[in-house]
Amino acid sequence: MKRILVTGGAGFIGSNFIQYLLAERQDIERLVNLDLLTYAGNLENLLPVQDDRRYTFVHGDIRDRKLVSELFETCDFDTVVHFAAESHVDRSITEPEVFLTTNVLGTQSLLDAARRRWNLEPDNKYCREYRPGVVYLQVSTDEVYGALGKTGMFTEQTPISPNSPYSASKAGADMVVRAYHQTYGLPVNITRCSNNYGPYQFPEKLIPLMLHNAQADKSLPVYGDGMQIRDWLHVKDHCSAILTVLEKGVRGEVYNIGGNNERANIEIVRLILSELGKPESLITHVQDRPGHDRRYAIDNTKITTTLGWAPAYTFERGMRETIEWYLQNPGWVERVVSGDYLDYYSRMYGEV
Repeated sequence: MKRILVTGGAGFIGSNFIQYLLAERQDIERLVNLDLLTYAGNLENLLPVQDDRRYTFVHGDIRDRKLVSELFETCDFDTVVHFAAESHVDRSITEPEVFLTTNVLGTQSLLDAARRRWNLEPDNKYCREYRPGVVYLQVSTDEVYGALGKTGMFTEQTPISPNSPYSASKAGADMVVRAYHQTYGLPVNITRCSNNYGPYQFPEKLIPLMLHNAQADKSLPVYGDGMQIRDWLHVKDHCSAILTVLEKGVRGEVYNIGGNNERANIEIVRLILSELGKPESLITHVQDRPGHDRRYAIDNTKITTTLGWAPAYTFERGMRETIEWYLQNPGWVERVVSGDYLDYYSRMYGEV
């Protein structure tokens, strides 16, 4: 792992991963961040590494096959970590086409470029031999599994059963990745994570949204009864898990990444209000979104037992650090909360 392409590296998880990787691995020769800089992409997230000689930003679309191919030719990547995706469920309900084209066709674009560059005989469809040490890692989500009942957990053997255009597009991308491994022998891994939280998260997501509104004494919109349960994973734990899979993972395998922290959304909201000293009267229950999955929970036994990874953050520590980061960086929040975001907020939640 010397020359790395990270897609979507200006987003929440991608930017955290780039910072983490450059700090943890000094032998990296080059890391290219390919990002289209849509509403959730923010180069300010990467200020800590912008002067690192190993780091390069390229503004572009993963669906641009010519650009992607040229990057593989000029940079000679040996590793791809694919974060770039339209990722917000609410947006996928109103704009499904962009999710399907970006998340599925964009993934295929990257796979084709990797196969072409890494295969020892790229024009021979029967050749399954690749350069040593190359790997394509698809960063996916537990949402591709659908919803759970009151008990049970998602394992890597759980059938795919997506319930939103977003999760369907991610499931489709995962299936294409799997097919390229099965058909062509491309060295791949897929990771499926639970809900991430931490610094640099765009304020359409639950925790930064509620923090932002609570600080301003605005209503906190909670879908339905707020009893949707998620397994919360600190973004730095996610980054360490991805690096573990890159370095130790068995190619062709899927690894679930979970934080062992199941919490109901309403519990998170109340915790934030308590930490900020704000009243629960700010909570406003709004109509639940269509197809809203009730519960997710990740069984991370495979990655912990076979690769030796385990989450380092307790939920209490992670939330304290996350809240502190947002309180200490009000300017970052204000700069990302643009007019476009305010229009989106009004469409999603109404004037609450």
